[in-house]
Amino acid sequence: MAEQYYANKNYSNARQLFEDLFAFVKGTQRYEDMYYKVAYCYFYEKDYLNAENFFKTFTETFPSSGKSEECEYMRAFCYYKQSPKVDLDQTNTTKAISLMQAFINTHPTSTRLKDANEIIDKGREKLELKEYNNAELYYNLGYYKASAIAFGSVSENFPDSKRAEEYKLQVIKSYFKYAELSTEDKQTERFEKVISECNDFSERFTDSKLLSEVAKYKTQSTTYLKNLKNEQTKKAP
Repeated sequence: MAEQYYANKNYSNARQLFEDLFAFVKGTQRYEDMYYKVAYCYFYEKDYLNAENFFKTFTETFPSSGKSEECEYMRAFCYYKQSPKVDLDQTNTTKAISLMQAFINTHPTSTRLKDANEIIDKGREKLELKEYNNAELYYNLGYYKASAIAFGSVSENFPDSKRAEEYKLQVIKSYFKYAELSTEDKQTERFEKVISECNDFSERFTDSKLLSEVAKYKTQSTTYLKNLKNEQTKKAP
């Protein structure tokens, strides 16, 4: 009956019967197949938490099984399926990326490599977007120092991103705003930081379409520094 339920995709009834039979088939040849099917029953019921646990335990209990590689992949895939919306905690996303990378490292000839890499890419895109949203929120709220640090982290954590240049520009804009709103005694140091970031941008992104905008921030910061120096000279005894 359990096998019949499973074949008919009645996974809830199949799982209950399979689990009732565990005590009777444990140690026999049928135990491995039943355990495998229970893992998939949970998966098809979208109970990814229990499915992940069963796939994990399968690989530990039957390490030499022909289904072991598949279950390793499915365990990681269960974490991916539990990955929440961007604005929520991304622990499961990070775990999925880590396990998929481990799968790739231990099964370099697997037919599932393409799928594993795609899931890693999707997970990293989600993590990148979450970090970007946090940095943008700081900027919109006027917390420019925090914004600069946050955009800097996005730039460093995702150096191969298609938006890497934009992140670096946001670092410059944030530091510029921070310097602009600072007290006069702090402005020299902070505008010098803007210029330093501009120089770093020019060195890293030599062909960027954003270079002209970066140059404007550098020019404005240089002008601010000159004016500050002139003011300090006038005030000198």
